[in-house]
Amino acid sequence: MTQSNGSGSSGARRVVVTGMGAVTPVGNTVDEFWASLKAGRCGVDKIVGFDLEDLYIHIGAEVKGFDPKDRLANIKDRTLPMADRYSQFAGAAALEAMKHSGLPVPVPDPYRTACIIGSGAGGLNTLELAYRDLFIRKKKATNPLTLLRIIGSSASAHVGIEFGVRGPTFGTVSACATASHSIGLTYQFIKSGAVDVGIAGAAEAVMNYGTMKAWQALRVLSAQGCFPFAKKRNGTVLAEGAGILVLEELEHAKARGATIIAELMGFGMSSDAKDMVNPDIEGPKYAMRQALSEAKLAPSDIGYLNAHGTATSINDINETRAIKAVFEGAAKDLAISSTKSMHGHLLGAGGAIEAIASIKAITEGFVPPTIGLDEADPECDLDYVPNVGREKKVTYAMSNSFAFGGLNAVLIFGPPPA
Repeated sequence: MTQSNGSGSSGARRVVVTGMGAVTPVGNTVDEFWASLKAGRCGVDKIVGFDLEDLYIHIGAEVKGFDPKDRLANIKDRTLPMADRYSQFAGAAALEAMKHSGLPVPVPDPYRTACIIGSGAGGLNTLELAYRDLFIRKKKATNPLTLLRIIGSSASAHVGIEFGVRGPTFGTVSACATASHSIGLTYQFIKSGAVDVGIAGAAEAVMNYGTMKAWQALRVLSAQGCFPFAKKRNGTVLAEGAGILVLEELEHAKARGATIIAELMGFGMSSDAKDMVNPDIEGPKYAMRQALSEAKLAPSDIGYLNAHGTATSINDINETRAIKAVFEGAAKDLAISSTKSMHGHLLGAGGAIEAIASIKAITEGFVPPTIGLDEADPECDLDYVPNVGREKKVTYAMSNSFAFGGLNAVLIFGPPPA
């Protein structure tokens, strides 16, 4: 893969962030989400959104207090309130991000605008309901909107309709790296000159009986909580939500007088090509190095790293080893945290809200904690900002997303260009 130089002096197109939106288990807006991360607030609790039946895992990180009729009021796309929950999350986060960006609606140059919003699973709540209707309730047909609700590109289509986007509009699917791939691809589209503006991120809503049953069978869920890098960790915790960024070419943003939040400086991606479940360190190392190279940064320049940090036994050790290999002597001075300890594992959407956390670390001069880290695994011996966040000047931040199948995506953010 050939990537263009991110340096402004080379004349290459630079990509900036002008809007952010989030729906999460610890807050249904960016401000609420960030306030929870700063306070070390945990969104993991007993599942109340569906009947647990014979499940032995009873905890999850559900989005609370989300009313689609309220969050999606006065919109153009009248089918969105009737869409699957994952599309509703994406729509709400996109509305917040677009309002934050100050871009006119509909977008002024629709064919020069992209809308890439992924989902690792798509409309699984709709799928479960359809199967229950057919095979348990013995209904003769499903809801007429079932097919449209299930499709993994529905969120991007809904959001594209809402804002009049006529450029590249589709969803990405790469398990837990989905959002970071969506953001990275949009970044590449803008850098290459294909578009000037992009709405990018991912959404996930997998909190249902069938999904929990499948994850139970894989034996990677915890019945106690999500404790990344801790000696007591025994699995991850499923979560739901969405994160959206509005990305723009730098001069385009300047020309309209936009407030620039941050710059997306580097993107790296790779595949382990090794195992569907057990992670490797070679792929993550390559993706981190590729992102650093494109950003033209040394490892010592990174002030904060938002780790993938799923709280599974192998993943946390391997990520630690990969970070040590890439950062070498600078690893000991690097502030690292897994915010999944608070908001759970949003699967495909995780990389988007973790990108927002990384950007906020830069803009607010504060690094969020890894909560529940009372005693670290001896093999996870870096600074994971245990339990309490801290004030820290962060100029550049890295966000890691390492997915099932060995699919890796890494983003690097920096301050607004001078």
